Amino acid sequence: MKKVKIALFGAVIAVTTLTLSFKEDLFLVSKNLDVFASLYKEININYVDETNPADLMKHGIDAMLGSLDPYTEYVPESEIEDYKLKYISTQYGGIGAGTVTIAGKLFVNEISEGHPSQKNDIRPGDQIVKINGVEIEGKERSQISQLLRGPKGTPVNLMLLRDGTVINKTVVREEIKQPNVSYSGMLDDQIGYIRLDKFLENSGQEVRDALEQINKQKPKGLILDLRNNGGGILQEAVKIVNLFVDKNVLVVTQKGRNPEKSITYKTTANAVAPTLPIVVLINGSSASASEIVAGAIQDLDRGIVVGQRSYGKGLVQQTFNLPYNSLVKVTVAKYYTPSGRCIQALDYTHKKQDGSAEKFADSTLKAFGTKSGRTVYDGAGVFPDIEIEPSKYSPVTISLLTKNLFFDYANAYKKTNKTVASAKDFQISDANYTQFIASLADKDYSYISRSERLLNELKKEAEKENKAETVKADLEALKAKMTTAKKNDLNAHKAEIKRALETQVISRYFHERGRIEQAFQYDKEIAKAKSLFGNQSQMLAILKGDGAYKNIGSPTLKVNEVEN
Repeated sequence: MKKVKIALFGAVIAVTTLTLSFKEDLFLVSKNLDVFASLYKEININYVDETNPADLMKHGIDAMLGSLDPYTEYVPESEIEDYKLKYISTQYGGIGAGTVTIAGKLFVNEISEGHPSQKNDIRPGDQIVKINGVEIEGKERSQISQLLRGPKGTPVNLMLLRDGTVINKTVVREEIKQPNVSYSGMLDDQIGYIRLDKFLENSGQEVRDALEQINKQKPKGLILDLRNNGGGILQEAVKIVNLFVDKNVLVVTQKGRNPEKSITYKTTANAVAPTLPIVVLINGSSASASEIVAGAIQDLDRGIVVGQRSYGKGLVQQTFNLPYNSLVKVTVAKYYTPSGRCIQALDYTHKKQDGSAEKFADSTLKAFGTKSGRTVYDGAGVFPDIEIEPSKYSPVTISLLTKNLFFDYANAYKKTNKTVASAKDFQISDANYTQFIASLADKDYSYISRSERLLNELKKEAEKENKAETVKADLEALKAKMTTAKKNDLNAHKAEIKRALETQVISRYFHERGRIEQAFQYDKEIAKAKSLFGNQSQMLAILKGDGAYKNIGSPTLKVNEVEN
C-alpha cells in the first residue's frame, strides 16, 4: 500500500508539473503574441515611410521560421499551387515543354512525349518570343510558368522563331502528369529496373504496377533506383517497402515532442515480391522517404544498398491550415528506421552563430543492429553496403553544361541525322566530337581549373608570408604551363564530355526515356548491381554480415568495398 501511495504521489507531482509547464508555455505564447501585434501596429502607423503590411508580416514570419530548420516554412495563398506541385500532386495543366534561357532568350529545350507540344510539332531549339501576346524577354521563370500553365482544355498562343522564320501555334493545354516512376522495365533478359524520382501521391501504386509488369518476365533480380530522389510522402515509402516485405513488419517510427505525432508504421499487406533479390541505388541527393526505404531494406536485411552515403534527412513534416488560405509546413517529428537509428545528419538544435547547422560529430554516432546482426550507425544518412566512388565532372565539362553549349550542336545533329541507333546503344563518333569541338570556336567556355584555383591560393599564402617576390618567377612559370595544359582539356576529358553531349542529342529523338536508357551503358552503380545478381555467394555474404560486411559505415573504420 505504501508503494502504491508513493507511486500515486509521484504521478500527481508529474501531472501537476506538466500542467504548470503547459500553463507557463501558454502564458509566454500569449504574452509574445501581444508584444508582436503591438509592435506590428505601431510600425504600420508611425514609421516615417510608407510600409507594406503584408511584406512586413512575411519578413517577420520568415525570420522566425529561419531560426528553426529549413523544412519548416510558411506558404501564402499565392504560392499554394506551386507548393502542391512540389510536395503533393504530380499533375498540372500545361503543354509539356521544358525551356531554357540562353543569352536572355527563351528556347524550348525538351518535349514531353505524347503531350501537346509534341502533337503540335514544337521542337527543341524553337525560340519562344511571345506567350498569349505577351513578350517574354526579361520575364522571370515563375512568370513564364504562369503564362504556359493553366486549366486543362484552355488554349495558349505561342509565337516561335525557328531558323529565322516566325511560326504561330495555338496549343490546347492538357493535364500533364509527371510520374513518380520515370522509367521501368528490363535492363536485359534477367534484371528488372525501376527508377523512382519522387514520393508524391500515388508513388506506391506506380512502383507496384511497374513491379507486377516486371514480375511477369520472371527476373533474376530487381534494381530500385532512388538516386537524386529527394523524398516526399512518408506513407508512400511504407507502401513501397511493403511490396518486398510481408505484413506486420516495422518499417519506420516517427517520434515527436507532441505525443500525438509519435506513430509507428508497419506493413499491412502481403508482399508482391517477398523473395526477389533487390539492390537499392542511393547517392548524396537521396533524402527523406528515399532514406526510409533504403534504411528499412538495409535494416531488415532484405536487399543490398549500393552507391554513396545518402543526404541524411531524418525529419518529418506536416502541413497545417492557416487563415486566408495559407498554410505552414512544420517539422513535427524525427523518424527512426527498424533498427532504431535516426539518420538525420545536421544538428539544427545547436546552430552556429552565423545560423548554419553542423553535422553531428563522429564521436556522438551510435551503433545499431540489423535483423541479422550487422552494425549500422545513426546521425549520418544511410551508408551503402557497397560504396561506389561518385562520378564527377571536370571544370571544363561543367562550364559547357552551365553555359548550354551542347544545346545548338544537339539541335543541329537532329536536323542532319533524321534517325539514330537505339537509345541503349547510342554513342557519338570521334568525327562527331571533332565537329562539336569546332562548333566551340566562337563560344565562351572559360573556366577556372582546380589546379588554377590551387595556384591562386598558393599565391595569396605567399603574399601573406611576404614570400611573393621570392616565388614569383616559379609561380608565373607554373601558370604558363597550366595555361598550355588547359588548352588540351577538351581532349583530356573527351570521354565525359562525349557522354554529356550524347545525353543532349539522344533526348532530341527519344525524349526522357531515351536519355535514361542511353546512360545505362556508363552507369557504374547499375553495373555493380548486375554483377551482384550474378554472384549469389557475395550477396549472401553481405546480407549475413560476413567479414568486412559486418560493419556498415563505421565512423572510425573504412571497411566497405569502394569501386573506382
